[in-house]
Amino acid sequence: MSSTRLRIAALLSLMVNAVVFGIGLLTVLLVPALSQHAFTMIPTVVLLSFALSAPISWWMAPRLQARYWRQRNTTDAMLLQG
Repeated sequence: MSSTRLRIAALLSLMVNAVVFGIGLLTVLLVPALSQHAFTMIPTVVLLSFALSAPISWWMAPRLQARYWRQRNTTDAMLLQG
């Protein structure tokens, strides 16, 4: 199960990274106090998005897998019944 979770998290991390980066970048550019320091804040947003995407993806991976396992268990139960 862990290797499946790792594979799902690896695929998911790219999308999560893009979303976290987008939210961070919009925050830096739209808040006047942060936009004054954009040259230092944007690289920080890049590093934070990479750092946060892995744990968020690891947390989300089993939730994406749950539907498949529920469907698989239902199909297995139907096959066993007849």
